[in-house]
Amino acid sequence: MVGLSRDKVASHRKFADKLGLKFPLLADPETKLIQALGAWGEKKMYGKVTHGPIRSTFIADAGGKLLKVYPKVKAKGHAEQVYQDLAELV
Repeated sequence: MVGLSRDKVASHRKFADKLGLKFPLLADPETKLIQALGAWGEKKMYGKVTHGPIRSTFIADAGGKLLKVYPKVKAKGHAEQVYQDLAELV
């Protein structure tokens, strides 16, 4: 597992230390990888259209092949769905 956001490395380090995360957080301040993954685009916040990161989850195999993509993730129930799907993929 790895996390990715446009935050800077120092911000990730502080966040990971605070929460005791046991997986790496990748920094993509220029959003190159985020855009390549399709996790950047138009969205609505409080009725206003903006452009920014779109919360997404990707499951990949050891070779980097994408096995499942969850675009536009809503937090509620998402982790349970990913765990269920992982169990079926293994």
